[in-house]
Amino acid sequence: MPDLVVAITGASGAAYGLRLLQVLLTAGRRVHLAISPAGAQVLAHELELVVDLDHFDPAVITGGSESNGELVYHHHADFTAGIASGSFPTAGMAICPCSMGTLAAIATGLSRNLIQRAADVHLKEQRPLVVVPRETPLGVVQLKNMQTVAAAGGVVLPAAPGFYLAPQSIDDLVDFIVGRVCDQLGVEVELTRRWGSPAEID
Repeated sequence: MPDLVVAITGASGAAYGLRLLQVLLTAGRRVHLAISPAGAQVLAHELELVVDLDHFDPAVITGGSESNGELVYHHHADFTAGIASGSFPTAGMAICPCSMGTLAAIATGLSRNLIQRAADVHLKEQRPLVVVPRETPLGVVQLKNMQTVAAAGGVVLPAAPGFYLAPQSIDDLVDFIVGRVCDQLGVEVELTRRWGSPAEID
């Protein structure tokens, strides 16, 4: 199976990115991870995970748990990473969560760091790119940037979990969004009951 790319940037909602990474690894995928400096700050503030971007320890993110997948870390400033080139095959990329600054850079093609460059690559190669913004309210600038990314072929998937399945915990709300991201990446997982399905997941 082709590799996947996950980026965590500096929007609130670090739990979404962390859970997505865990789910993909458990599904046996090889995942290329990049974290922006602001993303590391949010991980520390919201989840009390201190990530050293210059001396990355995978156990901080994975909790030391074993999985069938493989985690490949790339520094956000490393443009020599394979994911910076369209010649490197991937099955898709998710920026989860996606800050408004990252969204703006993607919409305008700035490519100031590896995350933005990898996103640009996925758009130009017409591969799945999923951005998960977590911001409210949204102004005209943010909405126009979302429209631009969507028009370029990206999927804008706001971190707006549904309540129609009667979630019982924050984890349920997180899994709702992560499950939708996995759908867009073509990764089959059953994290929550789907609309129209039986009340219990076997």
